[in-house]
Amino acid sequence: MKAHDVKRLVAYYVKKYETRNPFVLAEYLNVEVQIGPLGSRAGCYMFLKNHKCIFLNEDLDEHERTLVMAHELAHSIMHRKENCYFIRNKTLMLTSKIEIEANTFAAELLIPDKLIADNPGLTKAQIAWLAGFDARIMEFKR
Repeated sequence: MKAHDVKRLVAYYVKKYETRNPFVLAEYLNVEVQIGPLGSRAGCYMFLKNHKCIFLNEDLDEHERTLVMAHELAHSIMHRKENCYFIRNKTLMLTSKIEIEANTFAAELLIPDKLIADNPGLTKAQIAWLAGFDARIMEFKR
């Protein structure tokens, strides 16, 4: 899926459900979310017995948890039958097609175009900071 298609997909869900909150979207989309100890993993998406499940590490701070949730939600939508793992400090650097798609989905969901338009003098890193996320997320913003 091309970046502009991912952007269009995010716009569809944001418009349909009137939210950019990945936890609220997961509820609407019947994705089960569990938070608990995951060791070095920040999160993962699994398709178990015909159910979409996202597991998030309980040690994540609020913004990191939201980013991981948005990333894993992307997998539940775009890669429904794949099992995908978000490894802290690594997944934003991966180059596989499905990880790039999930990162692009997360960036489009969490960094609205309006935030960029309303802050024309800020760098990409400053926009990410303003939104509460790691600057690397902006590498996936289209």
